[in-house]
This record gives sequence, C-alpha cells and structure tokens, in this order.
Amino acid sequence: MGDLVQTLPALTDAARANPDIRFDWVVDESFSQVPAWHPRVEKVFPSAFRRWNKNWLRSLKSREPQEFLKQLRRRKYDLIVDLQGEFKSALAARLARGPRCGYDARAAHEWGAHFLYQKKIFVPKGIHSIQRMRQSLSQALDYEYDPDQVDYGIESSSLGPPPPSLPEPYFVFVHSTSWPSKVWPEHYWRTLIETATATGFSVVLPWGDQAERQRALRIAAGHKDAVVLPPLSISEKAAIIARAQATVGLDTGLSHIAAAFAVPSVTLYGATDPLLVGATGKKQVHLTSEFECIKCHETVCSYQKPAEFKPACFVEITPGRVWQALQKLLTTKYDETQKVLARV
Repeated sequence: MGDLVQTLPALTDAARANPDIRFDWVVDESFSQVPAWHPRVEKVFPSAFRRWNKNWLRSLKSREPQEFLKQLRRRKYDLIVDLQGEFKSALAARLARGPRCGYDARAAHEWGAHFLYQKKIFVPKGIHSIQRMRQSLSQALDYEYDPDQVDYGIESSSLGPPPPSLPEPYFVFVHSTSWPSKVWPEHYWRTLIETATATGFSVVLPWGDQAERQRALRIAAGHKDAVVLPPLSISEKAAIIARAQATVGLDTGLSHIAAAFAVPSVTLYGATDPLLVGATGKKQVHLTSEFECIKCHETVCSYQKPAEFKPACFVEITPGRVWQALQKLLTTKYDETQKVLARV
C-alpha cells in the first residue's frame, strides 16, 4: 500500500503538465481503494495475481482472470507505464493494449521485466521511491516538474463517510507491518500508551488481519482510553488518520497515508532506510538507531549476538525517545495554532 500512496505525487505532476490527462490503474485487489483517492484516476482494475497464483485451475474455473483480462483490454491506451518494474506489473502492462514503457535492465526491480517494455527508461535505484516514480513518469510522458513540491492530490471527499465516533483528541498508533523485522515490541507500545493517555489523549489502534487485531488487543489491554478499531476499509482508516492529532507508526502503508495528509507523525525505521522509503510530507519525523546492522532490508531479524529483543535495531528506539519526538511535533503544531488565534 505504501508504494501506491507514494505514486500519487507523480500523477499530480503529470496533471499539472497536462490538465487533460487521465489514468487507469492496475492494482492489487487488497488496495484497490487507494488509486481512486486521486481525482485524475478514472478506472481501477483490481488484480488478484497472488490469489490466482495459489490455484490457477480453480481461478480459471471461476473466470475471474478472464474477466480481468477482458476489462483490461477493452480500451486502447496512449501509453502504458509500469512504475514497479516487477514481473507481475510488467505482465499486466503486456496484457493491456497500447505502447509499453518501463525501466531498463539497470533500473528494473526484477531483472527480466524490461523485456516486456517497448520504451525503456533509466532512473537510479538509490533515490527515494517518491522521487524515483516522479522521475519515471516524467520521462515516460516527457514533462518537467518541481522536485521540491510534493502534492499527493488526495481529495478528502473521496475517502467516503465520516469515521465512527471516537474520543477526541486522539493519536493513531500504527503497530502493524508486513515484515517481522519492522515490528516495534508490544511492551514499548504499552508504555507509550500509558504516557499518551496520562496526558489526556486517547489512542486508536487500527489493524488489518486477525493476527494484527490480536496484537492490538494485547497492546490496549487495561487501558480504557485505548481503542481497538472494528473492521474497516482502507478509506475508513485513512479518514480516521486524517483527523488524528498525530500518529506514531512503523514503515507501512498507513504511515504513508498520514504523511500524505500532513498529519504530524513519528515513524520508526530499523530494517528499512528512510532515505529510500521514508514517509514524506509536512511534520514528519523519522526515528532510527545507531545499531550496527540497521537498513539490512531483511524481512526477519537475523542478528546473532545477544540482544534484549528482536528486531535488535529497535532496542535503542525507546518509548521515551518516541514520546520526546512526538511532543516536539505537537508543540510546534500548537504554537502555530496559538499564533493564528492571537491574530484573530
């Protein structure tokens, strides 16, 4: 999901360069709501390649892949651009009708995907993913953009109805992420909740699957001002995040949503590099440690030396340090608000 959110500024750039441009978007079915947040996206094609790949025979009998292909090929496009550079995304580009553009052999995420493109572009891998996709789309469509201006272009009205009633003011704590190596320990979350609720804030805990829900319940246990959300869509979670006083989160999609809405946020990084994938927007703080194997990009912590817990790179990112960073963000926000009120 984070990749999708970080693609949105590229669409805004293209729309500024060409006010008539419109996009259709092939996206994993789990995150199909995200592209529709951008006003220049007309149609979203939810794909289920991962689910279909588990049992192709059953999938073909259901006729889901055939219907997906039929819808995808209904229109001929002026240009098809693959901004991921993976086999799966390159295949989707190949199935659509129109000239295909994607990364060359040096830039593709998975080598070999470049064979399916007709026009090839090069963008270095060692830059932030937002800038990489902005550069890619600008090369593909031949326009210039301002790299210092990042606009996600999200229309709040596209998020749907208001979220359920929540005790305000509230923080959102984003505790779930896809990699075990990016998970901050539960006892740290509980300590942070104690500090936050003692200062008059409520804490809201979103989740995606049942394992994440159980973690949320454990983290919130015994705290009357900690709320575990019910099952919600991505758009509903985004609406809740957009109204939060602040968020604390891990390197995951919901943290990027907070950045897109300029919600004051502290995001914790260990196995991943914020210089390459960090949440980008106003009032964003990235916390890292000086641990010897940070930015390892391993999905599971493989540190072999003694450590208080795994992932070991998070030992130094304590609740106290997180709270201090959050307080600094909030103080800045409230000072700005007080200055505005003083002028009224």
